[in-house]
Amino acid sequence: MSDNGRVTRPLTADLRPRLPSPLTEVDDERFARHGVRLLLKRDDLIHPDLIGNKWRKLAPNIEAATAVPGRPLVTFGGAYSNHLRATAAAGRLLNVPTIGIVRGNELAGRPLNPSLARCAADGMRLHFVDRSTYRHKHEPATQAALLEAADARDAYVIPEGGSNSLAVRGCTALGEELRGRGDVVALACGTGGTLAGLAVGLDPGQRALGVAVLKGGFLTAEVRALQEAAFGGVRGTWQVLDGFHFGGYARVPAELTSFADDFTQRHAVPVEHLYVAKMLYALLTLTERGEFPRATTLTAIITGTP
Repeated sequence: MSDNGRVTRPLTADLRPRLPSPLTEVDDERFARHGVRLLLKRDDLIHPDLIGNKWRKLAPNIEAATAVPGRPLVTFGGAYSNHLRATAAAGRLLNVPTIGIVRGNELAGRPLNPSLARCAADGMRLHFVDRSTYRHKHEPATQAALLEAADARDAYVIPEGGSNSLAVRGCTALGEELRGRGDVVALACGTGGTLAGLAVGLDPGQRALGVAVLKGGFLTAEVRALQEAAFGGVRGTWQVLDGFHFGGYARVPAELTSFADDFTQRHAVPVEHLYVAKMLYALLTLTERGEFPRATTLTAIITGTP
């Protein structure tokens, strides 16, 4: 809302996102023989550059950042971070300066990998830091020093993975789009922000299932903390599964690759390996174990592309 009372068009509306994203049913006998339906929520089709939960988490943060014209965005990520790539793309499309603080100072001066090269091509200024310092990036003193070193003192800070209170509240719309569309709604989780918001948007009778792609068993506490910060307490019915990370982030053994490629061949849906494949594999495994009652409808959220 503008000062004169007129509704202000959101800046991100200029990107023409495809919302709500499509929801389709797939015919897969591996689920059907157990009496389970499988729906795919194609959040990967929201926008070609800001895919899936990246759009849902970044859009509200971009709106907040651009309330001050010319204010840059700064965020954090590893050398292959999809979040860095999405932030850089948003900056290019909306003419907003972006700065990426990248884990691993040993990468400075080396040829950029394809992911970081894409960030740079989109105008993101990259600042590399050592891994020890990076682990403490959320501590106020360390973050202030990092912003100073990156010449980003006045920037709007988006955390690694984009998960903050604004992002969590933005992800409630995903749950609202799926009200009544599935008994169990599943997605892959890195930082937990999408799960935290999704669960709030669903109907009370629906359950959100987050499949952790990182090992460590920390995600349940993270989702709780995000909901408490965004909503003042834990909300919705949700659960984190920690048993399908395949050894941790970016670990994609041959079994998982084969599964993902087979799913793509069966359904003509490109399956991203680091996140989406682990979630779909978890759903099939749980179905074959009989952990979903017959007549259950599973809704799997496709959050990214290969």
